[in-house]
Formats: sequence, structure tokens, C-alpha cells
Amino acid sequence: MIDRMRALLKEMDMCVLATAHENRPHCSLMAYVPDAEGRWIYMITQRSTKKYQYLLENPHVSLLVDTRCQERIMDRGKVKALTVYGFFEPCEDPGERDAWLSRIVARHPHLKELADQPDAAVLSIRVDSFLLLEGVSTAYYEKT
Repeated sequence: MIDRMRALLKEMDMCVLATAHENRPHCSLMAYVPDAEGRWIYMITQRSTKKYQYLLENPHVSLLVDTRCQERIMDRGKVKALTVYGFFEPCEDPGERDAWLSRIVARHPHLKELADQPDAAVLSIRVDSFLLLEGVSTAYYEKT
């Protein structure tokens, strides 16, 4: 099952990132790129954003990845929703940061302007576990 979860993570490339500040949730629509094994997820933001400040305060995150855009409106019962639980770790190595910026921009060319900003930061999320919902009643949980 975990292979199916990682495959879905690699197939899709948009998510909702949930962070927290003072015990209140904060959600952000994000483009992402996973590593080849589906164990890490990388995104770009500016260091001045709320989400970045919240991640520095509390590294626990969840991401929601779903197949809404792939399924026809008539087939909503077939939508899959993958919740990814993980931990933020700053990407501070300049070579690794530049490599991930290039990969992210290659998959998401619309992010080039953001990636070129001086305060652009790469968010590295280490995947801890997955919760896959298939339709409205079938759920699978896997720890990595």
C-alpha cells in the first residue's frame, strides 16, 4: 500500500500545506516536487511569509494531495485524497538548495520568478506517514 501512496505523491504536483501558529491552522496552496523515493517533498516560498515563520516555530506539517483535477465531476466518489504527515527541515546547504530550486522550476516553470527572489527558501518536508482515502469510506494508514 505504501508504494501506491508514494506513487500518488509522485504523480501529482499540487498540495495544500497545513502549518500551525499559536495552536491555529494555516493552509497554503503549494506546488511541490518529491524526491525519487517519495520520502521528501520540496517546495519554494519566501522567508518573509507567514508559512515560513510558522514552520520555524513548529516543524510539524500535513499536506493534502488529491485527484480532484483528474476525476470527472460525475465521478467524485472515485477521488483519492492523500494526507502526508511530516516534518519541516530547512534546506540550508547552498548546493542542495540550488539543485532543488532547479528541479522545482523545471516541473513548475511559473515559479521561476519566485525562485529568483533573494529570500527564496526551499522547504524540505521529511515524510513521516500517509493516510490515503479512496472514495468516501476506504482508508489506509502507513508509517514510513
